[in-house]
Amino acid sequence: MVSLDDAVLARLEKGGKRYELLIDPSLVDAFRQDPASVDLEDFLAMDEVFHDARAGERPTEEAIQSVFGTLDIASIVQQVLDKGSIQLTTAQRKQMVEQMRQQIIHHIHTRAVDPKTKSPHPKTRLELALEESRYSVDPFKRLEEQVNDAIKRLKPLLPLSFETVRLAFKIPGTAYGSVQQVLRPHQQREGWLEDGSWACVVECPAGMKGDLISQVMRKSSDAEVKEMAS
Repeated sequence: MVSLDDAVLARLEKGGKRYELLIDPSLVDAFRQDPASVDLEDFLAMDEVFHDARAGERPTEEAIQSVFGTLDIASIVQQVLDKGSIQLTTAQRKQMVEQMRQQIIHHIHTRAVDPKTKSPHPKTRLELALEESRYSVDPFKRLEEQVNDAIKRLKPLLPLSFETVRLAFKIPGTAYGSVQQVLRPHQQREGWLEDGSWACVVECPAGMKGDLISQVMRKSSDAEVKEMAS
């Protein structure tokens, strides 16, 4: 359960009255995407609806039923997030905007390359270009949607290519467990070789190639890798 100090207000105004919930701002995006994936005990600081949460003023059950058509807290949370607003302090909003900005930049950095060099743009270059584009980051908008919007803004300023690469890895059998965890999300096929080594072919965004190889080599310095023709 989120503490009262860390919770923020989610507010819906209806019929001249305010209806407020105390929620964990870091779970808003997850709840909006898939409410079933979020435990309400973690999401809510208090399992209650307020007229004024800071003053502890609560509506009657009759008022809640009339406004929301239910007393089920999960349904009420859904309605407040769908139709209401989230009240952040200036410091909270600044922190959450910066966290989302970094996620957007990381997402683009690991998936896009400069078509001339076939290498990822440095994160600093992406940050400066995003700032120049005047893209407005929304701390509660879905990451994938914002990445797509940001890419549209960046393309006139930076050459971006979203290519994929196929890599073949040969790993000593003793390192199979740890390396397979790294490669599993990108794995296309795998097999064991006669010498006891494990081999696999993966496909990943071109911008992720260097980082993926580095992760594997940290797990197994004897690993072999080569890029395959598309």
